[in-house]
Amino acid sequence: MTDRNTRRIKHAFTAPALSTTISRHNGLSMRRTASGTCTALLAALGLSLAAASFGATVAHAAECNGRHDALGTSRTIVVDPKEHPRIGTMQYGETLPLEDHEVALTFDDGPLPAHTNAILDILASECVKATFFIVGRMAKEFPQDVRRVHDAGHTVGTHSENHPTFFGKLPPERMRAEIDDGIAHVSAALADPSQLAPFFRIPGLRRGDLLEAELSKRGLMTWSADFPADDWRHISSTQVVNYALSRLEAKGKGVLLLHDIQARTQAALPVILRELKTRGYRVVQVVPATPERPRTVTSPAQWVPYWIHGPAIAAKPPSGFMFGAVETPARDASRSVRSVWLGRQKAASRASAILLRQPAELSFHKRAAHTDISAASKPHSVARLPGSAPHTAYAAMRRDSLWGLEKPPRR
Repeated sequence: MTDRNTRRIKHAFTAPALSTTISRHNGLSMRRTASGTCTALLAALGLSLAAASFGATVAHAAECNGRHDALGTSRTIVVDPKEHPRIGTMQYGETLPLEDHEVALTFDDGPLPAHTNAILDILASECVKATFFIVGRMAKEFPQDVRRVHDAGHTVGTHSENHPTFFGKLPPERMRAEIDDGIAHVSAALADPSQLAPFFRIPGLRRGDLLEAELSKRGLMTWSADFPADDWRHISSTQVVNYALSRLEAKGKGVLLLHDIQARTQAALPVILRELKTRGYRVVQVVPATPERPRTVTSPAQWVPYWIHGPAIAAKPPSGFMFGAVETPARDASRSVRSVWLGRQKAASRASAILLRQPAELSFHKRAAHTDISAASKPHSVARLPGSAPHTAYAAMRRDSLWGLEKPPRR
């Protein structure tokens, strides 16, 4: 490279240098010089951004309690809810613009101190950031725990006031109250409404056209998910791990739905994070755009994953959709339909068997964890670990039949 070219790159960001360089030439020669200068400027800018990004990653790894082998948070995606009002391919035709082997972790229904605080500690041990969708009634009961979620650097969204069942079929006034009261109580807990992200997840994913219109009217981004871990069901922590990993592996990336009020999730999370690291996955945090924080530049195609076919429109679930329900064929289904379904069940069973073939140090069947989960699975335990106290807000919601999709069995 000549000295003149070297000087041109060195001073590419100074307007006088650019003007001087261009003014020395005429006609075609001037255009070529300007083009070369712009190319050099863009190249220098790209190198600077890459260096800054690399430096931030290295610094982040060094800051993780002195650990260099932590999973960490690989990058942050800044989204504009007005451009992409609904995401999550369990219900819609778009999801986050994730690269291959990237995953966004989300937690619903908290905070519940007995488990939420333990989950925050687990995430902090790996320097992982997530998005928490908080219930207003829980925020009112435990405001200090909402602040702890935010102070730990996680994104805070909302999940209605009382987590009502069949949210999409509520009367309009009740629906609006659930949305607005939930936002009000979480904002009050944070003591700064600007710290609340305009992210909303519909309880039970029970969507409806009127509900989505109300959310859009408020500038809220509706989050579904790409796959759940079924941790709200009465299953073991081993099964939570298997559901999370097998469904992630099937797609290669996506938004994972978990619940921070469950003992089984608390027991499964360390294994999930360890396996994400082992399998080469990277965690991505999502935050809303602000005037000071512009959105991440993406193309429309990046929001439509490879497993979505057709135009990027809302892929509405059938009317009989129930979150977490077993997808069995109808009674009058043809023999061919039932054969296809049976084949899929066998394939899923084989996948689960493969996942269970873990080295000894990754064994999921440790005695202590099994004891905790057994206690949490009892209807009267309110999904808490031994030694923890029951919490009035959570118990009240179960009593009012406003919580979740499963009723406790009769005694």
